[in-house]
Amino acid sequence: MKQLFDNLSYRTCSAITRSYSTSFSLGILFLDRSIHKHIYAIYGFVRFADEIVDTFHDYDKKELLLDFKAQTHKAIKDGISLNPVLNAFQHTVNEFKIDTELIDTFLHSMEMDINPYEAYTQQQYEKYILGSAEVVGLMCLKVFCFGNQDQYEALKFEAMKLGSAFQKINFLRDLKADYYQLGRVYFPGVDMTEFTDTVKVKIEKDIEVDFRTGYEGILKLPRNSRFGVYVAYVYYYSLFQKIKALPADAILNKRVRIANSSKYGLLVSSYVKHSFNLL
Repeated sequence: MKQLFDNLSYRTCSAITRSYSTSFSLGILFLDRSIHKHIYAIYGFVRFADEIVDTFHDYDKKELLLDFKAQTHKAIKDGISLNPVLNAFQHTVNEFKIDTELIDTFLHSMEMDINPYEAYTQQQYEKYILGSAEVVGLMCLKVFCFGNQDQYEALKFEAMKLGSAFQKINFLRDLKADYYQLGRVYFPGVDMTEFTDTVKVKIEKDIEVDFRTGYEGILKLPRNSRFGVYVAYVYYYSLFQKIKALPADAILNKRVRIANSSKYGLLVSSYVKHSFNLL
């Protein structure tokens, strides 16, 4: 019975999300239950592609990614895949009519990670963020809007800015690993041997602008997704504040984290604000 396999496929994506991201899993829990599996599917797809370029160092990453891309398109076209993650993802893509251009834009950014530039230009930086974060937000927005194209278009810009803010914070959080382990420097015009507080503050001001725009979009989201996205926003903004409080050399020497106990505290305060319409 195919439904059994489809259900298993979505449960696989749920397990992947819980294994890789406590914060993202918490956010999903507070979305409307009817869309949980679809956001899990998007995360599972994105996570597997990211794993190829970030951790499979002893394998031919380019070949693996090309194969993953081919399998993705075949799954969407055929309406089935024996890869449970791709099977769940294709269901979500086809049900919500997620544009394959969004998917290809994401995969192109993953290709950029296989052979990273020594230094990103502003154009390359923006292109990478578009593919690695902004279009992922748009895939989720397609689900949140349940096929309402007018609503999707009205929220598109803010959703992209929120994704951009999250990704730039990831860059700051992962500065040490990206630079020393993967040889990546995403911020354009930044010499990591001279990463100063002045440089850091300039990056943070750019993130603040994205955050403000993204927050405006959260307030316009349908009820099915507003609180869940707000939880993710609160987590990332707290992480951002923690990073801002540290000197530049500190974030080059350690990965900044929010403790799980603190995450649950943020969740409670977020719920209170949401319940009393204080967002």
